[in-house]
Amino acid sequence: MKHSGLLLILGIIIALIPGAMALNVVTTTSVLWDPVHEIGGEDVNVVYIADPTVCPHLQGDILPGLIQKNAENLKKADLFLAHNSSMDLATMQAVEKFRDSNGFGKTNWKILKPDTAWNTPDTAVELADTVLGWLKAADATKAKAFDERAQAYKEKIMAAGTLTDEEKSLLAKRYAVVMAWQREPVEKWLGLNVVDFFAPEFAFGGNKTPAKVVDTLKADPQKLYALDLLPGGGKIYVIENMQSGEMAKGIAEALEDMAIYANRVIFTNFPKSVEGVDSIPDVLTYNKNLVLQ
Repeated sequence: MKHSGLLLILGIIIALIPGAMALNVVTTTSVLWDPVHEIGGEDVNVVYIADPTVCPHLQGDILPGLIQKNAENLKKADLFLAHNSSMDLATMQAVEKFRDSNGFGKTNWKILKPDTAWNTPDTAVELADTVLGWLKAADATKAKAFDERAQAYKEKIMAAGTLTDEEKSLLAKRYAVVMAWQREPVEKWLGLNVVDFFAPEFAFGGNKTPAKVVDTLKADPQKLYALDLLPGGGKIYVIENMQSGEMAKGIAEALEDMAIYANRVIFTNFPKSVEGVDSIPDVLTYNKNLVLQ
């Protein structure tokens, strides 16, 4: 009886310790970390593996260090979340190899649908709903708390992504040459006029590299001049994607050579990639402000 009583008291004490019974979650990126952190609250412990300043495709050399940094979390995790086997392949393989070699058991991933985005208000809300479903399935006892936090989180997203009528009017008069991964938010959310877009050589059959876009722009400059983009006219942005590395300096220089003022800015796709940009709502606000200055 005494033994049973001690176990009962111990159980009560553990239950009263914040985070003691929390769900342990590992995500490949800070993008997935953010909704888990916000929706899970005190009921989850969550870490991300990939460096948010670098594209997950390009992290092969630094992954061993990132894995070691999170070794204890990889040992005790209850839930593993990833974008997809294309974007996260290297990270997923590194996690699985580490866990296998240490006898931690099979790693079962929850994976987003292909091409799931998060860099517009609408797609960020869809991501939040997906993560909410994963968390509720993993711990149904916390479903109500997860639902309440998810609602508050989605309200933050929509508030960050809302454009005033004045902002919409201003952005509708501006133009952009944009990195492909940022085209949807620039065109469909912010409402800039996309003149052209560029991408790494492995995408679009190698036909949208910055060099080829420059050739296209120079081949018919009258198309740009007709947009009133000469000095004193409208503004054109050359929009990079931070995690893809510097790609578009040559495009901005080519536009300047054509007497067109180009404002080169760098959007980010990942929370924690810029100081003060700690969440997906922060990402939306940060990118929006770059073209509203």
